[in-house]
Amino acid sequence: MALPDANCMILTWTQHGAESSASSPRGMSVIRRLTTIFYADVPGYRRLTGVDEVGTHQRVMAMLDDVTARISAAGGTFLRYAGGAVLATFPSVVMAVDIAAEIQNALADGNAARVPDDRVSIRIGINLGDVIKDRGEVYGDGVNLAARLEAAATPGGVYLSAAADDRVAGKAMVTFTDGGEQELKNIERPVRIFHWAPSEQLPDMAHSAPALPDKPSIAILAFNNMSGDPEQEYFADGVTEDIITELSKYRSIFVIARNSSFAYKGHAVDIKQIGQELGVRHVLEGSVRKSAQRVRVTAQLIEAANGNHLLAERYDRTLVDVFELQDEITETIVATIQPEPEVAERERARRKSPENLTAWDHYQCGMWHSYRAKPDDTALAESCFHDALAVDDRYATAHAGLGYCAFQRTLYYAENESLDDRATLLDRAISHVRTAVEIDDRDPFGQFVLGRLYALRGDFDVAEERLRRAIELNPNFALAYHGLGYTLTLSGREEEAASLFERAPRFSPADQYHWGIYSMASFNQVPLGNHEAAVEYARKGVRDMPNIFWARVHLISALSKLGRDDEARRAADEILKVLREFTTAMIDRAIVIKNPEVRERYLASLHKAVLPA
Repeated sequence: MALPDANCMILTWTQHGAESSASSPRGMSVIRRLTTIFYADVPGYRRLTGVDEVGTHQRVMAMLDDVTARISAAGGTFLRYAGGAVLATFPSVVMAVDIAAEIQNALADGNAARVPDDRVSIRIGINLGDVIKDRGEVYGDGVNLAARLEAAATPGGVYLSAAADDRVAGKAMVTFTDGGEQELKNIERPVRIFHWAPSEQLPDMAHSAPALPDKPSIAILAFNNMSGDPEQEYFADGVTEDIITELSKYRSIFVIARNSSFAYKGHAVDIKQIGQELGVRHVLEGSVRKSAQRVRVTAQLIEAANGNHLLAERYDRTLVDVFELQDEITETIVATIQPEPEVAERERARRKSPENLTAWDHYQCGMWHSYRAKPDDTALAESCFHDALAVDDRYATAHAGLGYCAFQRTLYYAENESLDDRATLLDRAISHVRTAVEIDDRDPFGQFVLGRLYALRGDFDVAEERLRRAIELNPNFALAYHGLGYTLTLSGREEEAASLFERAPRFSPADQYHWGIYSMASFNQVPLGNHEAAVEYARKGVRDMPNIFWARVHLISALSKLGRDDEARRAADEILKVLREFTTAMIDRAIVIKNPEVRERYLASLHKAVLPA
């Protein structure tokens, strides 16, 4: 929204004895106060109303009602609304900052239950400055600065002026980071700002700029679908994924995982920026055009630092040659960035392709659905994998795909399975994946899925062996590092696991599955006594994937252990809004913790928050 002085939420704090009065040019008395000004507004309000005017208005008004209720409950005085903003006063700088943090944390938790396009957030700017009080309102430069701080803040964040930060340092419930001096619109001098947001309380695994590895490194971006048919999107994705998979088997090359590379899909890309964000020297981009029984693939290998094209190739093939085409592209990349790979590496990277292209087509459709991590998509993925096996019953990765769907259903959607169903599902899934490994024991995906399934069954030694084998076959396999960390945490080796949660994101800095790493890192931190860290990791997991309950559960546990019972109960209420039938019995059957004392303490922390048994 625009930023006229009136369109704001302002919380003011009056220092006793700091009020003064003066005469205006018209002879009227003007009251001045040293006041904490709290300015909040809804970013993108007009855009949101343009998409869904009634729905957006209702959500914004409900949010603002909650905000004003919190202000009143904490001793504030509401003054007025102005569009998507509120004006109020407050009796203390520290209390104003604490209520800002409470509001933003509550909004972050509430937004986590919505898809990104439906989320409504606010930005908050807080300044301690001189204001004019007149007719129940406040005016002046102090208000203007708070407004500009809000405009500079990130959605969901809080910006403080230096004067405000001086008053709350060491006293508020959150810690602000010095953001240095910034130029703010219509403010004459640079302003030193301090910032905080729920997502800033721990270093974000996804956003730190990683250093370049000490060997050739590459990110392979999702190839563009040029077929003119959106239904062929999975085919272009499949070609890209196969190239990533085959290239990842070369130990001498650092390859960014699929999920981080695909994070840039559909966006205009700056190759230099991608190189910096993912920490790689080379980027491959390309396109796929499928027409009748022919396919055309273009590929450009680019040096990220300077944009130089190291190769640009166009491949025209029949569809039956698609696997040879992918191998050819892989070999060309290897020869360009690593001229002399070892013979053993070439042997390790050699693919075992399905006998039939149609089977591969069904398999890629299944993987496309499984990446969406939703119950309906998991069911569609299972159907696709069964179709692949109906065409080629020796297709190893399709067997592994069925196992991965069972893993998702057992761990992510545990509310849908009884204890007997879970055991039957795991047995059937393990049978499928053992078949996959018997067909192709060099496929890292099969080893990975088998390890995760054995961990769910509590066979931690076998799980660890399989996951380490997956990493041996694909040293760039980010999810395998995460899975191993999960397994070691459940088996009581939390400190060893913690290092794996730190390591996994390097292989996939922009991964859509970081919510899983955040969630399990939260659980990992509790036995180590790092409860504050556990809370922050859990909040990140909730933010990134609201549909999966695990991060919410770990948040409740960590808050309970910190004695923050009111927050834990609110978090419990939120999980029951998302999953009405949720009970701790679901957790008891879905997670296998080797140490019974750790298990009992964990479940007790959930009962403490009044979660139903």
